[in-house]
Amino acid sequence: MGCCESIFLTETHPEKVQTQQPPPPYVEPPPSIGPNTTPGDMVSSFSEFSLSDLKAATDNFSSNFIVSESGEKAPNIVYKGRLQNRKWIAVKKFTKVAWPDAKQFVEEASGVGKLRHPRFANLIGYCCDGDERLLVAEFMPNDTLAKHLFHWENQTIEWAMRLRVAYYIAEALEYCTTKGRALYHDLNAYRVLFDEGGDPRLSCFGLMKNSRDGRVTPESVIYSFGTVLLDLLSGKHIPPSHALDLIRGKNIILLMDSHLEGKFSTEDATVVVNLASQCLQYEPRDRPNTEDLVSTLAPLQTKPEVPSYVMLGIEKQEDAAIAPIAPIAPITPITPQRPLSSMGEACSRIDLTAIHQILIMTHYRDDEGTNELSFQEWTQQMRDMLEARKRGDFAFRDKNFKAAIDCYSQFIDVGTMVSPTVFARRSLCYLLCDQPDAALRDAMQAQCVYPDWPTAFYMQSVALAKLDMQKDAIDMLNEAAALEEKRQRGGR
Repeated sequence: MGCCESIFLTETHPEKVQTQQPPPPYVEPPPSIGPNTTPGDMVSSFSEFSLSDLKAATDNFSSNFIVSESGEKAPNIVYKGRLQNRKWIAVKKFTKVAWPDAKQFVEEASGVGKLRHPRFANLIGYCCDGDERLLVAEFMPNDTLAKHLFHWENQTIEWAMRLRVAYYIAEALEYCTTKGRALYHDLNAYRVLFDEGGDPRLSCFGLMKNSRDGRVTPESVIYSFGTVLLDLLSGKHIPPSHALDLIRGKNIILLMDSHLEGKFSTEDATVVVNLASQCLQYEPRDRPNTEDLVSTLAPLQTKPEVPSYVMLGIEKQEDAAIAPIAPIAPITPITPQRPLSSMGEACSRIDLTAIHQILIMTHYRDDEGTNELSFQEWTQQMRDMLEARKRGDFAFRDKNFKAAIDCYSQFIDVGTMVSPTVFARRSLCYLLCDQPDAALRDAMQAQCVYPDWPTAFYMQSVALAKLDMQKDAIDMLNEAAALEEKRQRGGR
């Protein structure tokens, strides 16, 4: 069991429900795609869409229809769209740079489009028109696991639902493995979506092999699944490079999300922690396979009769396909509860230009003590990594924010050094490139590296405001101000 053998167990929660038999395995239905099937006839079929169809569905790719954005590997945007038959779809729009070879894009999309499973937000079509590269998937109306786990408003995800999420995602990965598509790219809490009934589903977009990304292996997917397990246990987003350190020798009670208020089974939590530990092993051959994930998590499903939407505390949407789009509210300044520093004032005004100037002036002084490198670690790779950061700093200073994102990403991907300042700077770059989801992820990673750093909380408040999550933004701004006040009284 490795590093988790020393986990200290205190008690089994008295509200532990007697373990029931795991739900029966999913049996794949026969294909239902006929030769004359069109996008308007059956949303679940796989078809080629015309560019005009998708423009009409998304109001010519209006910013009002954007549901998420990302640009770490290749710029892309996900839109919500409505077909002529009033069915809602998700449309992922790439640039030609991401998929320069049209034939390769169509072949990859067609391969993913053959997969059908209730644990996936299935791919139902594509468009390859000139320089345009688009994917079309089933639309999931109830947000991401990241939203429900890290930025919930009314209630946190209860323990039984967290176990269901882990189990369903394991089932999705096992299905892919049996179909010869074991590689899932960038598995994280933002890839897990909730359908109209609140059931968790894995985004099909992660099955697309990016033409510029060849580093994913079946074993690295298992590692990423381990980080998702830690997210579910702790209620925090854990940077992959820090995942195993988080659980090594930890008391399981200290690891668990405090918002659960002790309402979980330590026996089941121990099983999940041990599984996460196995997934995060340094040697890929020591990690479990997807079948092991399913067999371990299936016996932990204690409320199979309770619908997911009930456990999530949401209303079931009987026909999410024709739900109206909520209007995007204008971004308003955040009102704090206490006096703010210059950084706090800039963040409360959502003044990105002022934040940029402050981050330039503070340089890397807050990174002191976050890295201790031995002489042996000063390799050529290390020098190249620092050179990438230096190029990123020049681009950041010169307001070439896309170039700064690329350079900082090179620094981060190596993983030898972890810099909260780099995450904060890249977070601002994403905000200035209108990518608030990515900005929020980076600000959260900065917090994981340096838990009491006010800047990490300030950057989260701005990203949350950009995402129209005003209550969360205000809470984060006040928390940052409190940490800053504590710091001024003598803390780091």
